[in-house]
Order: sequence, then structure tokens, then C-alpha cells
Amino acid sequence: MRLLFGGERYTAELSWTDLAPLLPGWEIISCPPAAVPEHLAGVDAICPVGARIDADVLEAGSFGIVHQFGVGLDRVDVARAGELGVWVARVPGDQGGNADSVAELTILLLLALMRKLDQARAALRERRWSARPAGRSLAGSTLLLVGLGAIGTAVARRLAPFGARLLGVRAHPQAGGPPEVERVWGAAELAEALPLADAVICCAMFDGSNARMFDASAFGTMRPGALFVNVARGGLVDEAALLAALDSGQVGGAGLDVHAREPADPGSALLRHPAVVATPHVGGLTETMFRRTGEAFAANILRWADGSAPRWAVNEPARPRRAAVP
Repeated sequence: MRLLFGGERYTAELSWTDLAPLLPGWEIISCPPAAVPEHLAGVDAICPVGARIDADVLEAGSFGIVHQFGVGLDRVDVARAGELGVWVARVPGDQGGNADSVAELTILLLLALMRKLDQARAALRERRWSARPAGRSLAGSTLLLVGLGAIGTAVARRLAPFGARLLGVRAHPQAGGPPEVERVWGAAELAEALPLADAVICCAMFDGSNARMFDASAFGTMRPGALFVNVARGGLVDEAALLAALDSGQVGGAGLDVHAREPADPGSALLRHPAVVATPHVGGLTETMFRRTGEAFAANILRWADGSAPRWAVNEPARPRRAAVP
């Protein structure tokens, strides 16, 4: 049995072949995301990582499952996969440690913005002791979490001890939120919630229908000088509108782990902006996440190979395509 990863490594330190003990009898291969169509021969299962698994790839291969190493399926044509009998599955953030890892990075970005970490370090380097920047405090701040799934919930639990007031927006407000969140609005009411916050944290699931939900109108509705953090997906943000809002001071700073195009261009005007703290989509890249997600991922691949429906599937093919015979 052959498993293809659409990314050469998990991190510089961790390789996909490190999962081999969890997948006895499987051959693990990997390639750059753009090269997936050239590596489909004999492949039984695909892990997209950062690759686009569109109709062309689905139709060219004989694999029976597309299983993400984490939660993001925005690059997978789930509808066409179902039509072709291909299962599509993910590992929920609260099952694989992804939510905890992303939540920790969220706190890092938010604190770096609020305490003006870059400016403070520059003042130290340049011996501008009398011109040290005054930061903001989380204590007494109002923070709006947009998205209250596994990541949003994990972020809320970490922010509450700081003494911040927490508000939330989610697609299904009737589901409520974690106890730390005081009030929850629906997605259609985003404009009502935005002006109340000193910082807005985007943890929403990207499904295509909410592309660029943070546009010029949304940024214009935010409290002047409020901070913005995105740890969800770059497609949720109109980056040109964000840059304009930063230039005008309407948005006081942005913490970005995800980007509209990845790999992101470090020379872009947005990422070079002095009010931006950016990282290269590393929210889930921890050893803990690799270990916990790897265990859940491998167990689910083996479950599918044994003829059972995979857990955490987002579709249910009427006529599942069976694995190719090596």
C-alpha cells in the first residue's frame, strides 16, 4: 500500500517517514505540492498537506481516500471526490493537538502586538531607552473571537485568565460558546460585534462561501486602532484592504500566521509593514501536534484500509472506490 504526502516534510526536523512505525506495510512517499499529479501511480491514499486535490487529480488517480494531516480541506474538491467514490477525511483540532498548538501561537501573536514587541526590541538595540514604547494590557481588554470551533475554544480558555472580556461570532450561534465567552453573535451579525473589540481574532473555518469576510467594510467597522490576528486561513482576508487599514491607522496592528498565497512573499508591502507580526503558517507545527495527529491519522488510514468507513469524514461516497492493488 502506498501513501503520498503533498509536501516534502512536516518540518525541517520531522519527516513524513517518521510515521512509518504507525503504518506497517505501507510505503510512504512525498513530493512538493505542485508535483502531486506526477506521483499518482500506485497511490492508495493521499494526504494533501498543501497540495490542491482538484477534479483533475481525483480523476487521474486510483486512490480511495484523501486524508488531511490536520483540519484544512479548502484545497480539496470534496464534491467531486464523493462522486468518484473517494473518501475525504480530516483530524479534528481537538483530537490531534492542532487546536492547542494554534491557540498558543495566537496568544504569542496577540501579546507581541499588544506589548509592541518589535518596537521594544528595536528600542533596546538602538539604545533608545527614553523612547521605549507603551504597550497595551490584555487585562480589561475586550477581545472578539470569530470562529468558536476547536481552535476558537482553545484560544478562549487561554485568554480568560488574563482578565479579558471575551465575545464571539460563529456560523451557528445557537450552539453558543465556551463558558469563557460572554456573548455570541451569528456570522451575519459580524458588523455588530466588530466595533466592541480592542482586538479581533480570526479562527473561522474557511469554506469558500466566507472568502474575504474581512474586507474594507469589516476593517472600517472595527474600533479605530484595534488589533487583528488571523490564525485560520488567508482566504478569509482581503489583504489589500488590510494593508490600507494599517496604513490609515484604522487597524493598529496585525498578527498573521496564514496568508492569501502560500508560500507568502516576505517582500510584500503587507508583510514589511511595521505594524505587522507575521509567521509562515506554523500554528500547528509542534512536535506534540505531529505525534498526536500522526497517531490519529495513521489509525484512520488503517481503519479505511481494513474496509471500514474512516472517522471524521466530510463526505460519504455512495460507491467507495477501493484501494489500488500494488
